[in-house]
This record gives sequence, C-alpha cells and structure tokens, in this order.
Amino acid sequence: MAPLFFESIPITLPRPAIYRRLGYRKEATRISPGQQQEVEDYIADALPLLQLKGSALRLPIEIEGAALINLPEGNAFASRKLTRFLKDAREIILMGATAGTAIMEAIQADIGGRNVTRGVVLDATASEVVDAGLDWIMGYFRQSLRREGKTLLNSRFSAGYGDFALENQRLMHQLLEMGRLDVEITESSLLVPEKSVTAITGIILSV
Repeated sequence: MAPLFFESIPITLPRPAIYRRLGYRKEATRISPGQQQEVEDYIADALPLLQLKGSALRLPIEIEGAALINLPEGNAFASRKLTRFLKDAREIILMGATAGTAIMEAIQADIGGRNVTRGVVLDATASEVVDAGLDWIMGYFRQSLRREGKTLLNSRFSAGYGDFALENQRLMHQLLEMGRLDVEITESSLLVPEKSVTAITGIILSV
C-alpha cells in the first residue's frame, strides 16, 4: 500500500480558472489591455516558482452504516456526507498535491508590501495550478483503470468539507507520505506550504 509519487506534474496552465479566481467574469467584467497585460506578466512570473508534485494511493474500503468508511490496517473515516459520496465505490483514490515553497515565499513577500497586486495574482495562479494537479492525477488513474472496466467519480471530496472533519487530513497526509513532497502538517491539521491540498475520490464500475 505504498503511494505512487509524481515528482513533476505536467499541466496546461488553467488560465480561465485563474481569471475567475481573480474575480473576472467574461460577460460582466471589463479589463483594459494594460490591466490584462499586467496580469499576464504576473502569471508568467509565477511559472518558474511553481514546483507542482503529488502522490496518490489506491485503497479498498468497506462502508459500515451511514457514516463510517473502513480502510485497511484499522484506519477509518467518519462522515455521513463522504459515505454518501462514496456509496457506489468499493475502492478509493487518496491524492495530494503541492505547488511547493518558492511560490509561497514570493506570495508572502508581495502581500507583505512589495507588490500586493502581483501577490494576489501569484496566489490565484498557485491555487488553480495545485487544483489542476489533482485533476491531472485523476486523469492518470482514469486511464489506468479503463482496462479494468472501472473509472473514477467525476468529483472529489476534501477534509474540512461538510461533516468530514479537517482532522482527517492528518491520516491522509500520513498515508500519502506527503513528507516526501516536503509538505508538513500543523497541529491544527493545516498543510504547509499553504498551496498544498488533499482529496478523495471513488473508483466505480464504468457504465
């Protein structure tokens, strides 16, 4: 049950998602050519700072009652919402991704006063890139599961959502061995560096 590590995740820059995170709406927001060029320049600044990598683990599960998901080796998740989410699954994929420390150092310096606007753009870029990293991991498993007649659920579920307590992220961090990705976890179950995420999705039979 060792996780699979992705030391460098190749993605296409999720530019539309970055603009949405910045508050731009295609039909409602006007942006001058000069403003757009500034945003594009800051997005370009972010790219060499991103160190996108991740890990993933395939596990069998056993659903017990309405709110308990049993994992191997005596581990378990307790959550009614997660149980409903995984109701058709008998296996799961745990996944984690991080944008690395360099981008966070730049964001903190900019937000601290060096260039707040640049910091906001770097922050939005890092957030969307790490989310795209999870999309890439899901795509990787969809392709490998195809020959088994299986696929993944279309969405994923993260600790801290609904009744799936944030504390569950501690077990996910442990099982995914995210320390090997230079991702630590605080006593309050937050991942460090900040632009790091974990999630769960289910493996189901292909229709």
